[in-house]
Amino acid sequence: QVQLVESGGGLVQAGGSLRLSCEASGNIFSINAMGWHRQAPGKQREVVASITSGGSTTYADPGKGRFTISRDNAKNTVYLQMNSLKPEDTAVYYCNADLQERQDINRRSYTTKTRNLWGQGTQVTVSS
Repeated sequence: QVQLVESGGGLVQAGGSLRLSCEASGNIFSINAMGWHRQAPGKQREVVASITSGGSTTYADPGKGRFTISRDNAKNTVYLQMNSLKPEDTAVYYCNADLQERQDINRRSYTTKTRNLWGQGTQVTVSS
C-alpha cells in the first residue's frame, strides 16, 4: 500500500525557519507532481507549492520568495524549506502526490494504477 508520511513541523518564532519532508513509500512505479498544501483553522485548504518530476516549480503568492520546494526522486521525497516564517503561516501542512502504483498480476506481469494521495498532515505553528 502506498502512502505519504510528512515530518518536520513544529513551533517556531516569527522570522525563523522550518524544513518539512514528505516521503512516499510502498509499491511505487513512478511519481509525477508532488506538492504542499496547508489549512489554517477556520479556513479552506490552499496550495502552497508544487513540483513536477522534472523539477519545475510553482508557488502560491503567500510563500513566494520565502518558501522553496524541492524533491529527491531517488528517495521519493519532497521537501519544503520555509524561511522568514510569519504567524499567518500557522497551519497544518499536507503533502500531496500524483503517482503510479504498481500492482503485480503474477510473477511476470504487472499493471499500474493512478493514485492521488495525501499525507496525514504536520502542524506548523509560528509565534509572534
